[in-house]
Amino acid sequence: MKTIVKVLAVSVALALFACAKKKEAVEVAPPPPPRVEAYKPPPPRQEAPKEDPLEAERRRLEELMNKIMSDDIYFEYDQATLTAAAKDILVEVGDILKREARFAVLTEGHTDERGTESYNMGLGMRRADAVVKFLTSYGVASSRLTKVSYGEEQPKVSGSSEDAFAKNRRAAFRVQIKH
Repeated sequence: MKTIVKVLAVSVALALFACAKKKEAVEVAPPPPPRVEAYKPPPPRQEAPKEDPLEAERRRLEELMNKIMSDDIYFEYDQATLTAAAKDILVEVGDILKREARFAVLTEGHTDERGTESYNMGLGMRRADAVVKFLTSYGVASSRLTKVSYGEEQPKVSGSSEDAFAKNRRAAFRVQIKH
């Protein structure tokens, strides 16, 4: 057994000696420096073509005109009295008209089909008149406001239902630009 222990001891010594061998130094090259690209300014921003000021003004006025003409004033059956909703719309219209002195407005009075032709013409005029009076009291020059009655001649909605009647009892606007 002594022999086995000696052989084993010699084997361990040789293994340790072999492991203790000096490793060769390997040179490792440093990583290449990061690649830096030259600064390139962004391409010049393409400016939108400048809009013709007259075209911009025409479009702005057209939008305001469309706003006025899109809001009809509605009335109760056989009435020419302005409702609270009608007055709210007229305040908006009045504000636009006060800012845009070039606008002239024709107010059209309309009725539903009930009543005689002469009665409806008179009622349509009273409705147009109520609108014009409100706008002049709001500060719009009366010289810029005209009125006409169409009575039942130009219904907004055809039909003989209460819904159709309600949509036809109105005052509508037509806007012109004075030059």
